[in-house]
Amino acid sequence: MTLDTGTTPTMRAPGILSRGYLWITIGACALVFLGAFESLAVTTVMPAVSADLDGERLYALAFAGPLATGVIGMVVAGTWADRRGPVAPLFAAVALFVVGLLVAGLAPSMEMLVAGRFAQGLGNGGLMVALYVVVARVYPTALHPAIFAGFAAAWVVPSLVGPTVAGAVTELWSWHWVFLGVVLLVIPALLMVVPALRGLVGAGDPATPWALGRLGWSVLAAAAVLGLSLAGDIPGAGPVLAAAAVVVALVAVRPLLPTGALRARRGLPSVILVRGLGAAGFFGAQVYVPYLLTDRYDLSPTVAGLALTGGALSWSAAATVQGRMGARLPSVASVRLGTALVATGVIGALAAVLVTAPLAVIVAAWILAGAGMGLMSPRTSALTLEMSAPEAHGFNSSAMTVADSFGSALALAVTGVLFASASVADPFAAVFALAAVISLAAAVLAPRVAPPE
Repeated sequence: MTLDTGTTPTMRAPGILSRGYLWITIGACALVFLGAFESLAVTTVMPAVSADLDGERLYALAFAGPLATGVIGMVVAGTWADRRGPVAPLFAAVALFVVGLLVAGLAPSMEMLVAGRFAQGLGNGGLMVALYVVVARVYPTALHPAIFAGFAAAWVVPSLVGPTVAGAVTELWSWHWVFLGVVLLVIPALLMVVPALRGLVGAGDPATPWALGRLGWSVLAAAAVLGLSLAGDIPGAGPVLAAAAVVVALVAVRPLLPTGALRARRGLPSVILVRGLGAAGFFGAQVYVPYLLTDRYDLSPTVAGLALTGGALSWSAAATVQGRMGARLPSVASVRLGTALVATGVIGALAAVLVTAPLAVIVAAWILAGAGMGLMSPRTSALTLEMSAPEAHGFNSSAMTVADSFGSALALAVTGVLFASASVADPFAAVFALAAVISLAAAVLAPRVAPPE
């Protein structure tokens, strides 16, 4: 007896929008879209939130916190899904995400808002891992490229419209609705996914051991990043505690990455390191771009968000170009060019701050930096898979995601300490200078992503 594939020579194979996959495709992409929208929208509205809640002291923690707790969510969801299937971790992740949105949206103080952001990070980190497992269990292998392309599009669209929409919502109603409005959309998106999950309950392997060691290191790494964000508030001992927190964070993240990553060993370890440094330099500066434009240039949140939209557009355009060029643009060359553009863009933004350049200079610098990320990020993903044995795809893909989140979180924590320090004459200059140093490190190490000869 042969299996009926549902196709004939004159009938095309079902796609991700065919009847059997339509609702889960829409729901899964909607969940990715909402998580991405929230991450990007908050960047635009946080200056208004900080002013309303008198929260400048915790400004950076509101960004670093979710990235740090997201690492924990990724590790927990991954092991949980391997043991019991993706249904329970997906529901738990969405629940945490919604609770975080409600707490942040109703927060009467910056401390409460930050607590909500922590819950959002746990939920969003677990959500992405659980969705990847759902894809593996629900869609046939032939449809994986198409659904992952849908996920990529679900990230690009918020990059284009998220900052501007969030700024408009803040001006028309209140920043509270940037959080609360998403809650109204998450529930319908999850309900679209539910029918396809019915056969996945208990689909894991209970014999799979919990990765308690990795979980413990992820918790320690997150705690060190959060401690670093708060170290500046401790008189006298702040700098010492901040330095100690950086050391602890680097020690804790080491077991979550390939051997030799922190030493920039040639090949895969350097791919992971460069990915993390590139993200750290870019996002460590990006969260302060709208703050700079509203504080120094007196722009509205909507107009300030347009600068981020420009960077997102150039990111998307560069990613499309490198995808179409394929092998004509070697991955190593794409990473080298991308990191160089990110460094150039961040340095350009720093120069604009130092000389109080026209607004157009900052916008142009950020468009350049976005193009660099568009060249670098897809090719580091490709190199990670190319250099991984099949049995190591999961660990190395997780390591790449951890490097993204952890690098950005650590950079944001350090920039937060610098921004809040009373001894810093120009906090914006200090923040962009640190981001420039990190971006330059990524550019210098980029040639080491080539495999050993």
